[in-house]
Amino acid sequence: MKQALCLQHVPFEGPGTFRQALENRHYQLDTLLVPERDLPRTLPDFLLVMGGPMSVNDSDPWIEKELLFIRRAIEAGIPVLGVCLGSQFMAKALGGQVRPGPRLEIGPTPVTRTVEEDTDPAFGTFPREFTVFQWHGEGLTLPPGACVLAASEFYPVQAFRYGDRAYGVLFHLELEIDGVAALCRECADDVQRAHTTTEALLASAETLLPESHHFANRLIAHLAS
Repeated sequence: MKQALCLQHVPFEGPGTFRQALENRHYQLDTLLVPERDLPRTLPDFLLVMGGPMSVNDSDPWIEKELLFIRRAIEAGIPVLGVCLGSQFMAKALGGQVRPGPRLEIGPTPVTRTVEEDTDPAFGTFPREFTVFQWHGEGLTLPPGACVLAASEFYPVQAFRYGDRAYGVLFHLELEIDGVAALCRECADDVQRAHTTTEALLASAETLLPESHHFANRLIAHLAS
């Protein structure tokens, strides 16, 4: 059985529906809470990098180690998928920048596939415009050699691809309803700053997540093929 590794940065932001999508394709998924544990010396067959409330620009020593690990995985050509903070880790590891965005994006947000990437094997199967669940306040610049896959009104890089097997998405396709509830509970200040409520976020998630999970499965299917 192939080995997938999920890098978590906080206990409440795990792989969500990506776990089942990977297990359906004969991967065994292990999780590692990076701030508390050492990264492995050997690379897995699939690397999943999740979100978190910290910034890749923080000075914690584990952040630099994770950046090097992610770059090594991408250069080795294994499938890599970064989500939210994970996409920012990927961007910075590849020479892009991460910085505060023009506004906090929390909850349902419309994004648009970029015209030049209609033929991307994963995103090319998504609708031209679709709504995703967001939870971030920082954005990223496109790393050298990468291509933009999706954008939104306030964030010109919502998703990108580097090479054929590395994808970064600023939004959350993997979240399940208990994950949304955990974010609302653990990041209550963000909910207030976004001028929304836990009840509104949970209600919108109930409607939005089934389609997001469909997209998540397509993305994993492509990367695991």
